[in-house]
Amino acid sequence: MSKITKSARNEDCQIRIPGICNFDHSTTVFCHVGGGGMALKSHDILGAYGCSACHNAIDGRMRTDYTTDELKLMHLEGVARTQIILIEKELISVK
Repeated sequence: MSKITKSARNEDCQIRIPGICNFDHSTTVFCHVGGGGMALKSHDILGAYGCSACHNAIDGRMRTDYTTDELKLMHLEGVARTQIILIEKELISVK
């Protein structure tokens, strides 16, 4: 695990899917955006802090009433919020 993925521990969920999010920071993990390929993860810059429930929803392990596009959008919004946190933690920098 990288410093970025480890940094998710005990953080608040940034994906926050309405009606799905469990708001339990003890279940938060780093949720990569899809597109890395079969059994591959995307770069760590393309991920969000997500609780176990939101992670299950965006990875398709939980049925929801949301469309795939809606779930992708909520995940990407979480990525943006997570990137701000990562900058504040000095785990990524913008020059």
